[in-house]
Amino acid sequence: MSAETKQTLGFQTEVKQLLQLMIHSLYSNKEIFLRELVSNAADAADKLRFEALTDASLLEGDGGNLRIRVSFDKDAKTVTIEDNGIGMSREEAIAHLGTIAKSGTADFLSHLSGDQKKDANLIGQFGVGFYSAFIVAEQVDVYSRRAGVPAAEGVHWSSRGEGDFEVETIDKPERGTRIVLHLKEGEEGFADGWRLRSIVKKYSDHIALPVELPKEQPAPAEGEQAPSAAEWEAVNRASALWTRPKSEIKDEEYQEFYKHIAHDYTDALAWSHNKVEGKLEYSSLLFAPARAPHDLYHRDAAKGLKLYVQRVYIMDQADQFLPLYLRFIKGVVDSSDLPLNVSREILQKGPVIDSMKSALTKRALDMLEKLSKDKPEDYARFWKEFGQVLKEGPSEDYANREKIAGLLRFASTKSGSDAQDVGLADYVARMVEGQDKLYYLTGESYAQVKDSPHLEVFRKKGIEVLLLTDRIDEWLMSYLTEFDGKSFVDVARGDLDLGALESEEDKKAQEEVAKDKEKLVARLKDVLGEDVAEVRVSHRLTDSPAILAIGDGDLGLQMRQILEASGQKVPESKPVFEFNPAHPLIERLDAEADQARFGELSRVLFDQAALAAGDSLKDPAGYVRRLNKLLLELAR
Repeated sequence: MSAETKQTLGFQTEVKQLLQLMIHSLYSNKEIFLRELVSNAADAADKLRFEALTDASLLEGDGGNLRIRVSFDKDAKTVTIEDNGIGMSREEAIAHLGTIAKSGTADFLSHLSGDQKKDANLIGQFGVGFYSAFIVAEQVDVYSRRAGVPAAEGVHWSSRGEGDFEVETIDKPERGTRIVLHLKEGEEGFADGWRLRSIVKKYSDHIALPVELPKEQPAPAEGEQAPSAAEWEAVNRASALWTRPKSEIKDEEYQEFYKHIAHDYTDALAWSHNKVEGKLEYSSLLFAPARAPHDLYHRDAAKGLKLYVQRVYIMDQADQFLPLYLRFIKGVVDSSDLPLNVSREILQKGPVIDSMKSALTKRALDMLEKLSKDKPEDYARFWKEFGQVLKEGPSEDYANREKIAGLLRFASTKSGSDAQDVGLADYVARMVEGQDKLYYLTGESYAQVKDSPHLEVFRKKGIEVLLLTDRIDEWLMSYLTEFDGKSFVDVARGDLDLGALESEEDKKAQEEVAKDKEKLVARLKDVLGEDVAEVRVSHRLTDSPAILAIGDGDLGLQMRQILEASGQKVPESKPVFEFNPAHPLIERLDAEADQARFGELSRVLFDQAALAAGDSLKDPAGYVRRLNKLLLELAR
């Protein structure tokens, strides 16, 4: 081989760090190297199938008879993984094996916990599976040729994982990739047929093409010659898991399949496996993860289902089959009603896609509903990871709004903690006699809302109020207007009407008090002026002197803060000042004849009400000055 074809190149900095970790730190689960390399080989076969849809010559005459072979040599202390998939060119080998995107290696390194077993299982999630070979190998040789290029343009990539790698052009008659692992001292036990078979069956039984090992031959009798060439046999089922009857699939197989497609190391919380026949024909296998990926809230993050058409792999992230608020769902859909040469343009529209999306969305929501009923502790784990994403649902999916609402969880005045564990069905079941509304209060934090003056009349009457403290909650409630035929009411908005929860005597007494305090209302309106939309007697308060209510058509504090943070103009709005006529401070205020002092006291009450609502003061220095003045008067 001429010297010009051979180069020595350095690894990317992040890859060097990764290799050091693989070589020196991750010892607790070494066998995962085979899982990762077999998984990569399966991906290479899928990519070849897809590209061959438009260029059949890539199959090079073998009809697409794809397979993965795992072999070993005890004497040479090697393990070899070979596939006849898409293969790599010289440039691709340098790019894929010598460098890796920051989102892969760097994010992997940033997520390490120090727990060897947990960290080892993270490998596949960040696309760094190839490097797991260095856990057991002192040297890795990769021989590859991309489908469709001449045999003389094969590539040999080699490294000992010490900071650089060599790459040279070779002759390689067959397409695909062969990886030879030269085992480290002490790792020779992997060069064993029984051990390799058990690892393949444990981790790769779901792979949809055969994973073959040399057939075990009985020892030749005396005088007989040993077989000269290996006979191969598949050691996995080699059939797509989603095409098999559910009754034949063990839970462990579902979990291993989930880990394979999701690149996750934790078990899924639930799954839904269905086959649809009739007007439309397709199979689906959906999973609910136990933990959120690091890029859940990244707009450009990979999302969607793995798409097959007539068992032929088409794409990894087909995001047209589920709405955005279900972007955390992982799984596979295999359709018989889409053309094999399917494109993203075809997937964007059409009755077949719309029908499948509607059905798959319902399947996913049914799966989550079943999880919430059958395994509430697991659903609580799910909610902690994905609750805020699910709250995007009512605005995006009007047709399933009621079903999504049933999956939502909130804190409430009954739960006594900030745990979001109250479902709307549970709330409805606990409603007091005469209650026909669902009451809620939004705020920045549980600590702020749990003692809010807006809750006083509800505590007095024993009425439960939902406490909504996620930043998305006020926006959510603008779309979620009712549940189970009952309307939602923001207890801090408008003129509170408790309907049948108040007697006619109560309402008549309120009217009389309001009439009696008309003069005080006028004096307060004169002092507060343009800072308020209205002043009125409160029906909400039992212990506090005053509160600020939100106008019926105005934005609440959460929405105003979201708009301000995004640089958008916030519509001008003014609060309603409500006072408790029975409170001693209000009685003292009403009796104050000195108009200047009346104004000072009124301003203090207004600012205190703003602080209790979680708002900021327009004139904090003025508030402090007025409060200090009052304190000095008390000290005399």
